[in-house]
Amino acid sequence: MQTNEVIEQFDKYVIKNYTRTPIVIDKASGSTMWDIEGNEYLDMFPGWAVSGLGHCHPRVVEAIKNQAEKLIHIDNTFYNLPQGKLAEMLSERSFGGKWFFCNSGAEANEAAIKLARLAGGEKRYKIITMEKSFHGRTFASMTATGQSKTHAGFQPLVPGFAYVPFNDFETLEKTVDDETIAIMLEPVQGEGGINIATQEYLTSIRQLCDEKNILLILDEVQTGMGRTGKWFAYQHYNIEPDIMTLAKALGGGTSIGAMSAKPELAKTLKPGTHASTFGGNPLVCAAAIAVIETIDDEQLLENATQMGAYCKEKLTHLQQKHRIIKKIKQIGLMFGVELTVEGTKIVELALAKGLRINCTQQNIIRMLPSMTVTSEQINKATDIIDSAISEYQNSLTDQTEEQNDV
Repeated sequence: MQTNEVIEQFDKYVIKNYTRTPIVIDKASGSTMWDIEGNEYLDMFPGWAVSGLGHCHPRVVEAIKNQAEKLIHIDNTFYNLPQGKLAEMLSERSFGGKWFFCNSGAEANEAAIKLARLAGGEKRYKIITMEKSFHGRTFASMTATGQSKTHAGFQPLVPGFAYVPFNDFETLEKTVDDETIAIMLEPVQGEGGINIATQEYLTSIRQLCDEKNILLILDEVQTGMGRTGKWFAYQHYNIEPDIMTLAKALGGGTSIGAMSAKPELAKTLKPGTHASTFGGNPLVCAAAIAVIETIDDEQLLENATQMGAYCKEKLTHLQQKHRIIKKIKQIGLMFGVELTVEGTKIVELALAKGLRINCTQQNIIRMLPSMTVTSEQINKATDIIDSAISEYQNSLTDQTEEQNDV
């Protein structure tokens, strides 16, 4: 099939709830994708941060093949070997919690919200979340998301949520009342524009939660699994959450979400209170085990730290060159290039030059490269961004000259 034929097929049979780029991706490996016409793209936003090891990592592919030949799915009325092993591996690398497995970050956050509500009983049910947060598209996770554009058209929303500015502890503290059961936030807001929590902010929230007997829920769907140079972003802050959620990079491209809770709290989620038909099936758990083993064996936490620092240096050089770059925000392999203009056109120009990046919040160029990214790939990516920005600025100059001529 040709690109136009695939697009026509989608137009006829697939619901148009996504804004799609008119490119049909046929295969991918590492940080490289190829479309159906054979064109090559450097992917600095692989799978919307799902492909943390890059596309189709050989160890993940092998783990999926081996497990698929043995057992793909078994329901959770039975035990299965990969699920227990994965829970142990994650627990050992985090805060010793117990794990519930599902299919996505939204589902993991839904489970966290339900667990908090159960723990609060009848009198404590309110959950405070942050403005510019993103927690998913299910009804409760969508309500938890502190962005009006996500809520539009779906009112009335789930009651019991309040929103406060990110990194503003004073307002947060004033919002807490006797009905508050949890504070929920991303240590680094991804979709919100790579907004990084300060040390003082998270330390103060942890202390407040301890004082008020409030649960701290950390959404690490995007930050978890080594993205920031540590297994989980909270480990940069010398605190621990009561509940943590994961997804995206956990499965190496397969659909898996997970929620962890401290053991005493985890007891609240009794049989019949929550479930997931496909959650924790052997196939996705085998893939996730391969992800963890690969991060360890290939020292990818170290690579994320080193390549993160290198890429920030390259982006800082671009900031010095281009006035429209206002700020570089970075932790590990999470990058937000804040512009003084809208960034969509620059993203489009970069894609035409063979680089896939993302724009969020209208003016934040976002990059979440794989943990296997190399300095050569970073050089190529920043060169293309440089070229795309220059072309964009030249187009503005041309438009101004044309208007002056008129």
